[in-house]
Amino acid sequence: MRRREFAALAGPSIVVMVGLLLLPLYRTIQWSLQEVDYGSPGRFVGLDNYRQAFSDPRLADAAVFTVTLTLLVTAVLLVLGYLLAVLVNGLGRAKPYVLGLLLVPYVIPHIVGASMFLWLFNSNYGGVVTHVIEQVTGIEILWMTDTWANRFLVALNIIWSMLPFAMLIIVAGLQGVSDEILEAAKMDGASLVRTHLSVIVPSIRGVLGFVALISIMDVVRTFDPLVPLSPQAVQLGNESIMLYIYNVAFRDGGQDLGLGSAINVLLIVLIVVLLSPFIRGVAKEAKTR
Repeated sequence: MRRREFAALAGPSIVVMVGLLLLPLYRTIQWSLQEVDYGSPGRFVGLDNYRQAFSDPRLADAAVFTVTLTLLVTAVLLVLGYLLAVLVNGLGRAKPYVLGLLLVPYVIPHIVGASMFLWLFNSNYGGVVTHVIEQVTGIEILWMTDTWANRFLVALNIIWSMLPFAMLIIVAGLQGVSDEILEAAKMDGASLVRTHLSVIVPSIRGVLGFVALISIMDVVRTFDPLVPLSPQAVQLGNESIMLYIYNVAFRDGGQDLGLGSAINVLLIVLIVVLLSPFIRGVAKEAKTR
C-alpha cells in the first residue's frame, strides 16, 4: 500500500482519535495541575490537587467500593457468561432468536435500564421482586437505604446489563473450538466438566481475557446506574469513583475542575493497573498464534 493511500484511509481515523482521545487527555492532565474555575484561565498549583484528593477519605471509600464491585462483577460475568454461552451455543435454529432476546438489556441505555430495573424492587413502582421476597420470607428489604442491600442491587443491575455482551463474545469463541479436539477429549474418556476445564476454557483463554478486559473498563467507570438506584450513594458509602468525580467537579458546589481532573488521572492509572494482567495475557495469546 502506498503512503498516499495509507494516509487517505487512516488519516480520518487518526484525526478523530487525536480530537476525541488525545486532546481531552492532555487537557485533563493539564487541569489536574491547575486551580480551574469556570470562566477563567487556570492557575498552576503543581501537585496540590493530588494532595487534596489523597487527603479526602471519600476517595479511599470510593476506590474500595469501585474496585470491589469491579472484581466481583467481572468474576460473575465470566462464570455466568460462559455457562450461558454454552447453553446458547447448543441450540439449533432457535439460537438467533434467543441471542436477540438476551441482547435486549445490553442495548438499552444504562440509566433507562437502571430505572426500569428499579421498578422490580421499589414498592412505589410495584416492586414485584420485593413483594415476592416479603411473601416468602416475611423480611422487608430496604433496597434504597440499607448499604449492603443497595450494593447488591447495583451489582445485580450491572450484571444484568453486561451479561449479554459477555455471553455473545464467549459464544463466538466457542464456535472457534476445533471439533477434533473435543472428539479427542471424548475418546480419552474426559467427563463433561473435565472437557470444559481442560480443553474448552484453555482454547478460548484469549476470548475470556478480552471479556474480562472490557468488563473491567466498563465497571470501573460505573456512573449511570447509581443515579436512579443509589440516590444516597454518598451517605451509604456506595459512591463510585466516577460519581465522586462528578460530585467534586460539578455537583457539590465547589465546581473544582482541577481536583476533578486530578481524580480522573488517578482513575486512569487505576484502570491501567487493573487491566495490566489481562493485557499481558491477551498479548501472550496473540504471540502463540
